[in-house]
Amino acid sequence: MGVTSFTQEFTCPIAPSRIFKALILDSNNLIPKLLPQTIRSIDVVQGDGGAGTIEQVNFTEASNLKYVKHQIEELDKENFVCKYRMIEGDVLGEELESIAHEVKFEAADGGSICKMASEYHTKGKFEIKEEEIKAGKARAMGIYKVVEAYLLENPHVYA
Repeated sequence: MGVTSFTQEFTCPIAPSRIFKALILDSNNLIPKLLPQTIRSIDVVQGDGGAGTIEQVNFTEASNLKYVKHQIEELDKENFVCKYRMIEGDVLGEELESIAHEVKFEAADGGSICKMASEYHTKGKFEIKEEEIKAGKARAMGIYKVVEAYLLENPHVYA
């Protein structure tokens, strides 16, 4: 098994507590409402929302994916950190064992800095291609930008 890692960082005009609540704590309610064309639902399969919880993201027919399951490994509400691992679904295909993510929001100039670290755990000698990683990053950024725009338009939500 091989591991390919990458990190990225970007700024956001939303305070860490608001973006964390929207993207992490209430994602199962908010994301399907904001992206109904691609995400049908996000369901808790096991757990109470904290560490150990398994969630399943169900995609619509418009997506080339059916579903993905991820397990929350750590949820630090005070420091706005979430670690989770994709453990099952179309995204993994035959070549990936799992994808581990760590997302952290830090205060900066009235908004946030989002720091993301990801590890792609491959099966056998498979090596993930850079363009596949870039495509995953682009999808994630698309979701972040939709949530950011929603929070900017609705300053009272998740306050």
